Amino acid sequence: MNENPAYNLKVVVNETGIKPDTLRAWERRYGLPNPNRTQGGHRLYSDRDIAIIKWLMARQDEGLSISRAVKLWRSLEADGESPLLAMEYQEMRQPEQATAIATSSKIDDMREAWIEACLNFDEASAERILTQSFAMYRPEMVLTQLLQKALATIGELWFKDEVSVQQEHFASALAMRRLNTLLAASPAPTRQGRILIGCPPHENHTFAPLALTIMLRHRGWELIYLGANVPESRFVTTVESIKPDLIIMTAQQLYTAAKLFEVAKNVAAENEVMLAFGGRIFNTVPRLRQRIPGYFLGETMEDATHTVDRLLAFGMPAPTIKQVPEFYLRALVNFRENQAAIEAHAWKLLKAKGISYEHYTNANLHLSRDIYAALTFGDIEFLSAEISWAEKLLLNYSMPVEMLRFYLDAYHEAAQDSLEGVAELVIDWLGEVSNNPAIRR
Repeated sequence: MNENPAYNLKVVVNETGIKPDTLRAWERRYGLPNPNRTQGGHRLYSDRDIAIIKWLMARQDEGLSISRAVKLWRSLEADGESPLLAMEYQEMRQPEQATAIATSSKIDDMREAWIEACLNFDEASAERILTQSFAMYRPEMVLTQLLQKALATIGELWFKDEVSVQQEHFASALAMRRLNTLLAASPAPTRQGRILIGCPPHENHTFAPLALTIMLRHRGWELIYLGANVPESRFVTTVESIKPDLIIMTAQQLYTAAKLFEVAKNVAAENEVMLAFGGRIFNTVPRLRQRIPGYFLGETMEDATHTVDRLLAFGMPAPTIKQVPEFYLRALVNFRENQAAIEAHAWKLLKAKGISYEHYTNANLHLSRDIYAALTFGDIEFLSAEISWAEKLLLNYSMPVEMLRFYLDAYHEAAQDSLEGVAELVIDWLGEVSNNPAIRR
């Protein structure tokens, strides 16, 4: 951890939420923290000093008095243990500010009002609600409790075909416009640590990485935001040029998680840079976390910010990675070599059933990509976690239920004619799915 004194008192107060008088009293009575002084007598704090302050505040939140918290610190040091690295004392929750009334239903009401305004295409009302919410609450609360939850709700309604894609796009556009404004107005970095953040190839959902960028900038970190669909080509060269201390990538789908996996392997092989990851798919399929050579950020935005703090301030033990079995790699090669033949054969079978080519290509896009991803990760059962989501998505694209059944049957038959050896595990999985009673209804 960096112990160079670089931050004045104002930076420390903004970062920790501690009152200046309280901090001065701790230093005077207990000698913690013990900042350097300029020639003019002004305090200068290091990253370690800030971490000590957060550690002491966290112990107070747990019910200890400041004197007992200091005694605990001294006792751990006397035992030769670093208090900042003790696992049971690593959580660094930021204290809630008085203006952020987390238990109040007010922000819930504002979220419902914003959703209603968006569904009515009422831009003026939606913008007014956001302006009011940012005036009342901390940015991270509005981002997580209002915008993120509201977009999730609207997405679920679209998924159920209860709102139109136009309504969903309108809400997303308003949210992203506000996030871009916040990004442009975010404060300059005050802490030493550069973070590169973006989405892997083919991932276009940018709310999460952009919101996380804003939240981390407000915590003092330097962020370089790359946006959606960051190509894998020359990524390693980009990392070498920027020299980040941490790379963050987010994925929402199984296929883009596989692309994140490939990027992470290349970064791990070529650079000694920490990588952290998160997104919807890692929450719905927790076993995927064991495949990525990096640190899981957590299931929420709040978890992600605390994980980043720990990684850059303390470091964390290297994660245990589960290796992909070699026979899965051979199955992947066999599938990719025969994918075009399978899809052509399936189309011949489906033309007689009256399925439209648009429906066919939509179905292929999701199924073929997910098979590729499951084989890349080395677990065909990862497909099962995504198939119900893909089914509902295709139905939302107006693909009739009977056509989905015909498609799965045709793809299964085509795969039987083309795949062999270890790739037959794909055939077995397709057989189970096409015979699923839920689809046969």
